[in-house]
Amino acid sequence: MAQAPAAPPTRAAVVAPPVAQAPASDLALRAAVTSPLRSDANKARDGARRPVETLQFWGVKPGVTVLEIAPGAGWWTEIIAPYTAKTGGRYVATGPIIEGPGSSDQSRASHAAFVKKYEDAATYGKISVTPFGTQVKGLGPDNSVDVAFTARNVHNWMGQPGRVDAVFADLYRVVKPGGFLGVEEHRAVNMKPGASDGYVSEAYVIEAATKAGFVLDARSEINANPKDTKDHPFGVWTLPPTRNTAPMGQPANPQFDRTKYEAIGESDRMTLRFRKPA
Repeated sequence: MAQAPAAPPTRAAVVAPPVAQAPASDLALRAAVTSPLRSDANKARDGARRPVETLQFWGVKPGVTVLEIAPGAGWWTEIIAPYTAKTGGRYVATGPIIEGPGSSDQSRASHAAFVKKYEDAATYGKISVTPFGTQVKGLGPDNSVDVAFTARNVHNWMGQPGRVDAVFADLYRVVKPGGFLGVEEHRAVNMKPGASDGYVSEAYVIEAATKAGFVLDARSEINANPKDTKDHPFGVWTLPPTRNTAPMGQPANPQFDRTKYEAIGESDRMTLRFRKPA
């Protein structure tokens, strides 16, 4: 895929107005963001991740079915699952493979912990978990979700030949015609081979999504950070929230001075919205 430089980050308005944006008065979404159900650690990152603005930009609104790729520790799950439960929608998350090739005791334990944390259907709704991995094809029934999104994951797929194309193709199949794909990713200016530092060019992501059949609907600068110089010793993982102080796989360095990286904050990120043609 072509690796064109991305535009320098600015905190400008979105290029195009959101087509399926929830109204500013979407009190249910704001209530989900401020809810005591969320951990204090997750709430502390709201200034960097702007959950209300980002979800509205991606087209999340009352009554929609939302698919999240690789929810990890559940930063977005704590917001979206209660929101969809209260507004007549549905939240679907990908999870590890727990049976057959690709499964492990660790994957089964991770899956069990996620299910346990969000088992209260009255609060979180009936969450669906679909397996996600190189051994699995598909993300659910074709044309079954209104909004799918992936946050800070594309760089993880780039080291596996063909994986990026396969995931975007699966995303295209699962999104309804007229539905949306949201992408948040650390943004490169000059992308390194394989995005080895965690930063990906906008051109790369746009090419991958459009190759699958999506149309670029809008870009937003709501998650831009012009303070991010993108030249950190341990890649993007030098910055919060990971805060590495040594190369991956090596012991932490307690003498590493984190002052300037804390001042930068979380990375500069692209926020893109793609549409599946109706």
